[in-house]
Amino acid sequence: MDRRLLSRRKVLRGLAGGLTVAVTMPLLAACGGDDEDDPTVTTATGAGSTPDFVPGEATSTDDPTATAGGDATETGESTPAADGTPGSESPGATTVEPGSLEGQEVTVYSGRSEELVDPILRQFEELSGATVRVQYADTAELAATILEEGDNSPADIFFAQDAGALGAIADEGMFVELPQDILDMVDPRFRSDNGQWVGISGRARAIVYNTENLSEADIPESILDFTDPAWDGRLGWAPTNGSFQAFITALRVLEGDDVAREWLEGIQANNPKVYSGNTPILEAAMSGEIDAGFVNHYYLYRALEEAGGEITADNYIYTNGTPGALINVAGAGMLSTSENTEAAEALLRFLLSEEAQRYFADETFEYPLVTGVEADPRLVPLEDIQTPDIDLSQLEDLEGTLELLTDVGVL
Repeated sequence: MDRRLLSRRKVLRGLAGGLTVAVTMPLLAACGGDDEDDPTVTTATGAGSTPDFVPGEATSTDDPTATAGGDATETGESTPAADGTPGSESPGATTVEPGSLEGQEVTVYSGRSEELVDPILRQFEELSGATVRVQYADTAELAATILEEGDNSPADIFFAQDAGALGAIADEGMFVELPQDILDMVDPRFRSDNGQWVGISGRARAIVYNTENLSEADIPESILDFTDPAWDGRLGWAPTNGSFQAFITALRVLEGDDVAREWLEGIQANNPKVYSGNTPILEAAMSGEIDAGFVNHYYLYRALEEAGGEITADNYIYTNGTPGALINVAGAGMLSTSENTEAAEALLRFLLSEEAQRYFADETFEYPLVTGVEADPRLVPLEDIQTPDIDLSQLEDLEGTLELLTDVGVL
C-alpha cells in the first residue's frame, strides 16, 4: 500500500487540531477539537457559515464566497493597522516591498479560521500586490489532504493550528527547509529542529482556578502532583479536546508512556468532572463547580474582555520546565511542491512581521513568537517561561495518545 495513504490514515486517526479523529468510529463522535468555540464569521468578505470542504479549490481572499472554516479558536473582526513600510528597525519588520509581487499568486491551506486569517492575508495582498488564494478547513483534514494530493498539491503554504500537524507533513518530506532569515525571527523552541516550519503564535497550558477557593500558592509545583488525593472531586478536564491530547502526547515524549498512564489513572482516581472543552472548564472554575482545571491560557483573557472587569478565576502558568510548562504553536511551512516560492517566502516573512504578530496577539491573546514583540502585559512573559525540552514536531504522534486514553478509560 502507498506510504502516503498509510500516513493519511495516521493523520486522520491521530492528529489534534480542529477535529481530533479517534481510533474508532465511536470515538470519532466523542472527540472534539482544539477549541469548542466556533464564532460566526463576520469579516470584510461577509458573514458565513461553514460550507463543505472541497480539496484543491482555494479561493482568493477578496472573494465574497470564500470558504469559512478552519479551527476556530479565535474571535475578533479588526483589520490589522499596518503601513507595511519596509526597512523599519522594529522587531519583526516586514521586508515586503510595496507592489513587489504584482501578478504573482500564493495558495494557502489554512487550519486557522477565516475570521482570524482573512484580514491579515488581505493586508499582505494590498501591500505586496500578490493574489492570495486560501482553502480554509480543519487542520487535520488539510494535513490529510496534502498527503493525499502528494506531488499534485496546489498548496504553497500550510498554516496549521498545531505543531503536530506540521510535524506530520515534515515527517513525510513534504516541507522544504526555510531560509535562515525566516528561521532566525523565531526562538528555536518554537520552530522545527530541521528548519522546515516556524511557529507564528503560541499558547501556554494553564491551570485555571477559582480565586475564592484557591490562591496561587495552592497550585502544586508540578502538574503531575494533581494526582494527590487532596484534589479528589475538585478538578475539571476535557479528554476529547485536541490541546489536552497534545499535552498528553508531550507528556509521553518527555516522561514515557508509563508516567503518562500513571498520571491519567491518578487524575481519574480523583473523580474529575469531565467537560467538552476549555470554555466549560473556565466557566466551571468561575462558578466554583470545580476548584481548578486544565486549559489553554487565553480563555481567561477572553472572559475578562467579555466581562469588562474582574472574574472569579485566574491562571497559573508553569514556568519551571516541567511538562505543565508546555507551549504549543500555530505555525506554517512551505510545501516542497510550491511553484510560487518568492511569494510564499514573502508571506511567511509578513506573518512574522511586527504588525502581523501584534494582530494575532490582539485578536487571540496568544503569544507573539518574534523576539521584541510584546504579548498582552497580563501574560507571563515568554522569556520567563522555561519550556520543557521537546521538539514540538514530536507532537505528531497522537495515535498512541488516543490509544492510551482509550485503554485507561478516559475516552
